[in-house]
Amino acid sequence: MVHFVKTQFLQDDAATLAFAEHFAKGISTGLIIFFEGNLGAGKTTFARGLLHGLGYKGKVKSPTYTLVEPYQIQDINLYHFDLYRFTDEEEWEAAGFREYFNHASVCLIEWPEKAASLLPVPDITIQLKVLETGRMLTLTAHTVVGEECLSALQNK
Repeated sequence: MVHFVKTQFLQDDAATLAFAEHFAKGISTGLIIFFEGNLGAGKTTFARGLLHGLGYKGKVKSPTYTLVEPYQIQDINLYHFDLYRFTDEEEWEAAGFREYFNHASVCLIEWPEKAASLLPVPDITIQLKVLETGRMLTLTAHTVVGEECLSALQNK
């Protein structure tokens, strides 16, 4: 069930980073966030802005080849998945990825459709669509926790 939808036009990468940093203010542990969009739509850029908004100072790289990049930020274990090259469900189980989805972590998943049968329901889906100028961002809450996160975003 969809509880909340917000759309936002983003002019460029700088606007995407700024919005993601603002979005980070509503983040709490236990969130599962799916990113949808074509190659180059800004999924990793948004993840970078979110991490910086949480206080991470290091370089944020795309986990395209490693499938997941872990980050420790204050008391949050954040896992950034990029499943673009994911092809084997056995790899998921062998790597122990299922254990990353818990109440003490935040999971960001790019290309969730590549492992749809293995993933839990997201709290929020972030869809990025490239336009002639800029991109359109759509945030959709699928759970009460996701709705609380997006509501907190509006109030800040």
